[in-house]
Amino acid sequence: MFANVGWGEMLVLVIIGLVVLGPERLPGAIRWTSGALRQARDYVSGATSQLREDLGPEFDDLREPLSELNRLRGMTPRAAITKHLLEGDDSVFKAFDVDELKGSPTSNGPAVKPVSAPSPTPAVEPSTPGPTKFDPDAT
Repeated sequence: MFANVGWGEMLVLVIIGLVVLGPERLPGAIRWTSGALRQARDYVSGATSQLREDLGPEFDDLREPLSELNRLRGMTPRAAITKHLLEGDDSVFKAFDVDELKGSPTSNGPAVKPVSAPSPTPAVEPSTPGPTKFDPDAT
């Protein structure tokens, strides 16, 4: 639940708690919050173990679609195409790898140099600009 909270966020929460509650009540609030979180975690683990006991082997059947859903949630479009359409063969995507196109030292392919287009040279010198045509219906 709080797996994404880092040390920076914790420090900000402690400073906000120090300002709002004051130094006298902050340790008690931290103790109460940690106790409430520990109790909630115990309730959740107790409910999980009770479900496991009540359902028996069907509990694993219940968890299987959820694990498949988690696996699909982390799948990128490239991985999905590779797995379902190309049966795991990702050699089709080798031509489109950005590292190979840039010619980075980590790529195994040859370095590709970008081709610069020739600069266009006007065949006729531009004449002095005339009045700009204005179309009130076009705007």
